[in-house]
Amino acid sequence: MTAQRQERNGSRPGTGFRPGIALIFSIAALGWAGIAAISLVGISLIGISLGAAADPAEAATTERVVLNRFTGLAIEGFDPVAYFVDARPELGLASFEASDAGAVWRFRNEGNRASFVAHPDIYGPRFGGYDPVDVARGVTVAGNPRFWLVSGQRLYLFGREQNRDAFAADPARSLREANSHWPRLEQGLAQ
Repeated sequence: MTAQRQERNGSRPGTGFRPGIALIFSIAALGWAGIAAISLVGISLIGISLGAAADPAEAATTERVVLNRFTGLAIEGFDPVAYFVDARPELGLASFEASDAGAVWRFRNEGNRASFVAHPDIYGPRFGGYDPVDVARGVTVAGNPRFWLVSGQRLYLFGREQNRDAFAADPARSLREANSHWPRLEQGLAQ
């Protein structure tokens, strides 16, 4: 608080001991060795509590299908069939869900759900929803369901608009390179 706000609001009762300030003084008293030890413990606790891998990029791309780690929804809950039927991304509804490839897929209606369940390989995004331009470079980067393209009767999701535009300019070349890298990349993703 600034001095003016402190004067205006008065002092708060019970602010004699402040745990945050006490921690800072304790760390300062320990010196650099103490700071390093506390930092390592803090990092270890964060990794344990989140159940995350040490490398954030690895943690974000360890699924065969891009899904939201918190909700378990594939492609952020967008209806994969809507890209073909409505020619635009549409959010699915919780009342129309299906499970496939370890992910929960949502749909706008029962017809879209039935179509996907009958042919998930056709309606699901190619490369599991990973950006095909990045797959062509040999890396897995999650695609964004808002940056999409249907090409050759397959749905592709892209991490950036620039990647979508580059793919649209020459899909055959991008797919040739992506298909050559995909088996190795898919092997590295968790089942």
